[in-house]
Amino acid sequence: QLQLVESGGGLVQPGGSLRLSCAASGFTLDKYIVGWFRQAPGKEREGVSCIDSSGGNIYYADSVKGRFSISRDSAKNTMYLQMNSLTPEDTAVYYCAADRPWKDVQSICTRPPVQRGQGTQVTVSS
Repeated sequence: QLQLVESGGGLVQPGGSLRLSCAASGFTLDKYIVGWFRQAPGKEREGVSCIDSSGGNIYYADSVKGRFSISRDSAKNTMYLQMNSLTPEDTAVYYCAADRPWKDVQSICTRPPVQRGQGTQVTVSS
């Protein structure tokens, strides 16, 4: 069974940091394009960051460039999102997804898929 499980969210003050994890099972994560997406209440889904199977093509939404960093650990079959300098506008449910490796990273990230897993809540508030 193909599964992605997100974790690492929580409540953090503005300016703080969090690292989200996306653990894959049933398939090899680094053979696919994988990415992080988010949805805040009352807002549309947004692609945060995506990375291709080679790791050489990475997309970041303008809103997170310079603050967030995507990475993978092949040995753990897990993807991460390091989030720094968090602001209240980053508050959302974050979820991960995978797509076919021959697709374009930016096109996948700018067309966020529907959330399938539980996601992980990130709340930035003082």
